[in-house]
Amino acid sequence: MYGASEGLETQVLEREAIGGQAGASSPIRNYLGFPRGVSGQKLTYQAFQQAQLFGAEFRVMRQATGLREEDGKLVVTLSDGKEVAGRALIISTGASYRRLDVPSLEALNGAGVFYGAATTEARALEGQDVYVVGGANSAGQAAMHLSKYASRVTLVVRGRYLEAGMSDYLIKEIEDTDNIRVLLETRVVDGGGEGRLERLVLENCAGRTETVPAAALFVLIGAEPRTGWLPDEIARDEEGFILTGEDVPADRRPTDRRASTRPPMPLETSVRGIFAAGDVRHGSVKRVASAVGEGSVAIRLVHDYLDET
Repeated sequence: MYGASEGLETQVLEREAIGGQAGASSPIRNYLGFPRGVSGQKLTYQAFQQAQLFGAEFRVMRQATGLREEDGKLVVTLSDGKEVAGRALIISTGASYRRLDVPSLEALNGAGVFYGAATTEARALEGQDVYVVGGANSAGQAAMHLSKYASRVTLVVRGRYLEAGMSDYLIKEIEDTDNIRVLLETRVVDGGGEGRLERLVLENCAGRTETVPAAALFVLIGAEPRTGWLPDEIARDEEGFILTGEDVPADRRPTDRRASTRPPMPLETSVRGIFAAGDVRHGSVKRVASAVGEGSVAIRLVHDYLDET
C-alpha cells in the first residue's frame, strides 16, 4: 500500500492468502484505531483493497523460489517458472507456525488440531472443551476469542510465567475471564481420536501425565522464518531470520556495482536494494503495528536507495 501510494510500480508476490499470520489471527485488541478490536482477516483484507486502489498488482498463489541480480535488476523466480524483475525488493514473508512434532496430533491436523488462531472454527466449538498451546500474545488472543463460544478454554504454557511473553493487558483479560484456565509448566505430549481430536495427554514439569477430553487444539508456539529460498548473499541469524542494518556483520556488509562502502540502511539487508520488514527480520517486535510501521519505513528507504543509484 505504501509503495503504490508513493508512486512506485509495486507488485506483491503471495504464496498463500493475503495477510499471512496476521490474517489468521483472532480479534486484535491492541492495534491503533480499533478500540473494540478488529479481526486479522478484516484488517488484512481492507489493506489488500487499499493497496489495489492505489495500483498495486497482486500475484497470489505464487511462491518465490529464487533470487538473483542480473543486468542491474533484482530477479525473483516464481513457483510457476515465471520471473519478475525490479530495482528494489522488500522481503516481508513473515514466519510459519512451529509444529508440536507429536505424530498422533499431526495426523489430525485440520480435524480438531489447528496451527494458528483458526477463527472460522470457533463457532463450531460452542459448549466444548478447547485447548490453546502457547504463551505469547497470539495464543492469549486466541484463548480470549474462543472463550466466547467454548464452555472452557485451557491455555497450556511451557514457561513458568505468562509475563515472559504476553502483554499485561491480555494477561489481565485472561485472569478476568471465568472460563479460561492457565496451566503453566505444562506441555502436550500425545493425543488422539477416531477421525477427529477427542483427547489430549498433558505432562507437567514433574513428569506426571494426564489424559483430558478435548474438542480442539490450537497451537501457537512461535514461528520460523520462510527464508530458505534466499541466496547465501542474504545474511541471516542462526534461526534463519534476516539481518538488517547494524545487525549485518562487518564482513557481510553489502557491496554494489559502484563498490560503495556505505553501511546498510536500517532495514536494508546484506545486499544493496534488498530490504526486510516484519516478522521475517531479525530483532522484529512480532506485532502487527510494528510490521506495518516497518513497511512504511522500508518504502522510504527504497526511495533513498533509488535516488542514490
